[in-house]
Amino acid sequence: MQFNISELQKMFELLANAENAKGAEVYMKNQFRFFGIYTNERRKISNDYIKKIGLLSTNDLNKTVKALWKMPNREFQYVAIELIAFHKKQWTEEIIELTEFCLINKSWWDSVDGIASAILGDYFKLFPHQIKSVTSKWNKSDNFWLNRSSIMFQKSYKQKTDTVLLSKYILNCNHSKEFFIQKAIGWALREYSKTNAEWVKEFVADNPLAPLSKREALRLIL
Repeated sequence: MQFNISELQKMFELLANAENAKGAEVYMKNQFRFFGIYTNERRKISNDYIKKIGLLSTNDLNKTVKALWKMPNREFQYVAIELIAFHKKQWTEEIIELTEFCLINKSWWDSVDGIASAILGDYFKLFPHQIKSVTSKWNKSDNFWLNRSSIMFQKSYKQKTDTVLLSKYILNCNHSKEFFIQKAIGWALREYSKTNAEWVKEFVADNPLAPLSKREALRLIL
């Protein structure tokens, strides 16, 4: 079956809520339009539809994700992320190119962090030889959303976290005044503190982090 965005749009429109949409748009700094559907309802619709359509060819997946990314309502970008994740069993190394497209277009914390959670962690576990080449490029990029992704991709790795790489990427970006970078540094450290609180305390003590990063890093410890 083909993925029909118009069909999905009609289902979203049936549950659209103007008041919720307005609140979501304000929360996202009026950068995107929203249908105003509650997250659990939207996920049920999109997940059921994705399962009904089934796996797409690599070419169709690329075309569909990019078409969803062009849609004005933000919910479609969430569907695109879920669609990539749904195809995990047939990912190849090249899926990172489509993922990077999503990271650098219509970028905001919701899509970037959604990609980190739904795609990046699993991708680099499947293709560990890609870690250094891809994430080092992101870490050195002029795009701070890619910087953020290089810091955040290990957030679910727990004992398997490469602390040498995490340290390097944090310190490479530690000079940044960008809120979303300082927040990412703190968030990554806070997540790892659940696994190794002593390491995080020592890292914070030994390095001059921004106050926001330090506060976030130690939130679960102090």
